Amino acid sequence: MNVVKTDIPGLLIIEPKVYEDARGYFFESYNEEAFFKAGIQEKWVQDNQSRSVYGVIRGLHYQLEPFAQSKLVRVIEGEIYDVAVDIRKGSPTFKKWYGTKLSASNFRQLYIPKGFAHGFSVLSPTAIVLYKCDALYNPSSERGIVSDDPDLGINWLIPSDHIVLSPKDRNLPLFKDAENNFVFSGI
Repeated sequence: MNVVKTDIPGLLIIEPKVYEDARGYFFESYNEEAFFKAGIQEKWVQDNQSRSVYGVIRGLHYQLEPFAQSKLVRVIEGEIYDVAVDIRKGSPTFKKWYGTKLSASNFRQLYIPKGFAHGFSVLSPTAIVLYKCDALYNPSSERGIVSDDPDLGINWLIPSDHIVLSPKDRNLPLFKDAENNFVFSGI
């Protein structure tokens, strides 16, 4: 497995070793020992899966401490543009976002530690997204940031007339108004 550091501390791209031949392919999507050696030492307690159609943007979501979640995101069908926003107060990259394409064909995964808001847009006709979480869903601590916040300026790679948002995501607050109790502790 290859671990690629992004320009935001703690945010990592995981590129598994894929074995392909005439029959198809095989790879380990998760191996605790290999991930621990790479510094990812979460104990995953919940797996989530979503299926979405082209133009859907899900996010930007997070849970407040003490229920914050680290996530390991991958795609098993289609392609998404996966985005993480650093919301850790005091971080040298506070308010900075990072986006990358994850797809069933590139096998890449994005590791998102606690202290990030997360979202994705669907670039293919449909996409199935799987992600591991190291904390259970806690509805009372769920928070978010509206995906089209002009201060963040995220390009979701979807024409504005094709964007599909849930009513809940459409009504999320701006970054400057979002409740946030994360503090950067260094990496």
